[in-house]
Amino acid sequence: MSNIVRAALVQAEWTGDVESMIDKQIGYARQAADDGAQVLCFQEIFSTPYFCAVQEREYFSYAEAMPGPTTERMSKLATETGMVLIVPMFEMVDEGTYYNTAAIIDSNGEMLGKYRKNHIPQVKGFWEKFYFRPGNLGYPVFDTAVGRIGVYICYDRHFPEGWRELGLNGAKIVFNPSATTKGHSDYLWRLEQPAAAVANEYFIGAINRVGTDPNEGTEYYGSSYFVDPRANFVGELGSDTEDDIVVRDLDMSMVEETRNYWQFFRDRRPDTYARISEL
Repeated sequence: MSNIVRAALVQAEWTGDVESMIDKQIGYARQAADDGAQVLCFQEIFSTPYFCAVQEREYFSYAEAMPGPTTERMSKLATETGMVLIVPMFEMVDEGTYYNTAAIIDSNGEMLGKYRKNHIPQVKGFWEKFYFRPGNLGYPVFDTAVGRIGVYICYDRHFPEGWRELGLNGAKIVFNPSATTKGHSDYLWRLEQPAAAVANEYFIGAINRVGTDPNEGTEYYGSSYFVDPRANFVGELGSDTEDDIVVRDLDMSMVEETRNYWQFFRDRRPDTYARISEL
């Protein structure tokens, strides 16, 4: 018997200020809810530009506490729409302690917890170590109104170990909010998440920004999508140039069916993998 979850992704271009950026995406979330969406994920650091193309202290002003004003607003949105929301933000714990974080808010408005990005790049155009500490919450999976959800953020996706941790922790859908630019990772975008979905036998929602941000080199290609546990795209990819709301029906019965067919988790050999954690 099928068990359909209608899931949504939002990709949006920077508006120029935080308030209008949040307002715009709340509008898109309401549209998705009107289309029957039960769970929705926004893009990486959804309320601000992706400022990590440069290393400037002024951008620390975008950070805020989680929970805080924006998560409170998102909790009200979740209650209003009845959707589970994944809300990626620039989190401030105290002055000097910052993370690239996603809040997971259940359909009743309860904030279930957070995922903090574990793998932090420091390469041209992605100077994230200037802003963020590596995550310290592991790879949590959250029991939500639509089932067990995990989050893996942008650069994380290049590391198969975390995808597997999320699968072992029971994730059925993993959302990967990103900010990835043209000419940088286009060829990997349609490769890595489908490979992770089939290797770990769950659905992945891959979200990318679109348009441009204020700093040079920040031209994003959107193309957000869902991929199923057999590595098939669920419907078409989102626009590569415009704001878009990707809403797709995910047949969750595929997770159990695929796991019973391939048995990747059964046939793992962790006793032979010790070197991975030692190096």
